[in-house]
Amino acid sequence: MSITSLPAELSGNYLLDTTRTRVGFIARHTMSTRVHGRFEEFEGNAYLDVGHPSKSEIRLTVRTRSIRTGKPQRDDLLSGKFLDADGHPTLTFVSTRVEQAEENVFRVTGDLTIRTVTRPVTVVFTLTGTETGPRGDCRIGARGSATIDRNDWGVNWNAMTTAMVSPKVTLDFDVSAVRQP
Repeated sequence: MSITSLPAELSGNYLLDTTRTRVGFIARHTMSTRVHGRFEEFEGNAYLDVGHPSKSEIRLTVRTRSIRTGKPQRDDLLSGKFLDADGHPTLTFVSTRVEQAEENVFRVTGDLTIRTVTRPVTVVFTLTGTETGPRGDCRIGARGSATIDRNDWGVNWNAMTTAMVSPKVTLDFDVSAVRQP
């Protein structure tokens, strides 16, 4: 059952607008400071079914080497030691279930794969708006987040980082997608 008031014409296939989308994260270092980061290289698509959200699908592929935190030395450490970008150049998310929670709020559950470990994650997305782009294209915006335990995916380096960096990482998404003809 759909409780959305979104117009049915929003249903369709979408591509992420990578110039207007942010795929980021927040992690605590030494339990006092928060480190904000993002990935600069990613691609994704979605099928949105406004009338039947359970038929909707989302896919995201992120290049692990594209991690940025504002400190190149930390970026190299995160991509090399934590994410093993040489051995695992991408991380992926593929939805397995989409549920409508409120009028413009959706729970997207899917398989997150990092370093060959695949585990389920639920991201709560809020639709932030729709617009017609400069070329007459339909655009949809959404914000979402989920908190994961990086240890569940083997994202760690050594005993010192276990003590210095919180295992909890918040994944943060600010999405703009363009409907395909």
